[in-house]
Amino acid sequence: MNRIVAVTGVVPPHRYRQSEVADALATALRLPPDGSRAVLDRVHASAGVDTRHLVLPLADYAGLSGFGQANDAFIAAALDLGEQAVRAALAQSALAPDSIDLVISTSVTGIAAPSLEARLAGRLGLRPDIRRLPVFGLGCAAGAAGLARLDDFLAGRPDGVALLLSTELCSLTLQRSDGSPANLVAGALFGDGAGALLAVGPEHPAHGRSAGPSVVAARSRLYPGTEHQLGWDIVDSGFRIVLGGELPSLVGLHVGEEVEGFLAAHDLKPADIGAWICHPGGPKVLDAIGEALGLPPSALELSRRSLASVGNLSSASVLHILRDTLALRPPPAGSYGLMLALGPGFASELVLLRW
Repeated sequence: MNRIVAVTGVVPPHRYRQSEVADALATALRLPPDGSRAVLDRVHASAGVDTRHLVLPLADYAGLSGFGQANDAFIAAALDLGEQAVRAALAQSALAPDSIDLVISTSVTGIAAPSLEARLAGRLGLRPDIRRLPVFGLGCAAGAAGLARLDDFLAGRPDGVALLLSTELCSLTLQRSDGSPANLVAGALFGDGAGALLAVGPEHPAHGRSAGPSVVAARSRLYPGTEHQLGWDIVDSGFRIVLGGELPSLVGLHVGEEVEGFLAAHDLKPADIGAWICHPGGPKVLDAIGEALGLPPSALELSRRSLASVGNLSSASVLHILRDTLALRPPPAGSYGLMLALGPGFASELVLLRW
């Protein structure tokens, strides 16, 4: 089985309390100090977020006049954060940049052509013949899906090295003239950050040196008829979030059954999973996952902790939570873990891990 040999998570330097972000958003939306501001405060208070890191100082967001400026800011900052994340993963694994055979880069918060990993190749020292796969559109599910696609590649390259880079600058997508409930929720949940993961095939020398988990199997699933629940509407000012109110109930209806079926195919039950690396879509989504699978509160504690400290980082969140799992609660040898993330489609991505 292919093995994860490094995983890192980085955030930008500008850190704010949830109340500071709420004040800035209320000013940007010109909300009167009546019912509208009260609704915003309730949304921020119930989001499960204490602090977030933003790629720009709060005061600078007012100077972004449109999608073009916001996307220029995305490219510049994403390159810096992405480089930090990859260099940290290379240092952790002791692998050389020119040993990497494939890089998958994921983001759903900005557009770049050439893509981010192409722009980073020279800065990082990647080989000119490296295989590249930039991914857009999987949203929060792309971190788990990216790991699954790394595993697919390494199945045919047992001595190979593959890199996953996730860079999400969610704050740059916020619509400052949109007072809709979906935009208020997004303004309360999402933060900025990046993550990187390196994996090697079973014949690579680093495979035996790493204490990281191996990838056992993965599964992708689309749930027909739910396309309107999650995604982007592309408008003149950029990405306008689509966030359906039925999401938590859909998670309870579909995802619990999907996880149980996936585990059963490997003669496992939820109680056999020692590490849950669940994307923190929000408190209600985490509650729905826990209830559907009958999990104890401790199972999703690291997901809630990540949500509280940095917010929802879209596809980068599962990499941050896997990093925290390895650092704070490394499972004993032989234990299983499950990476679970949800994204537009509406879709789920599952990756079964074993230490």
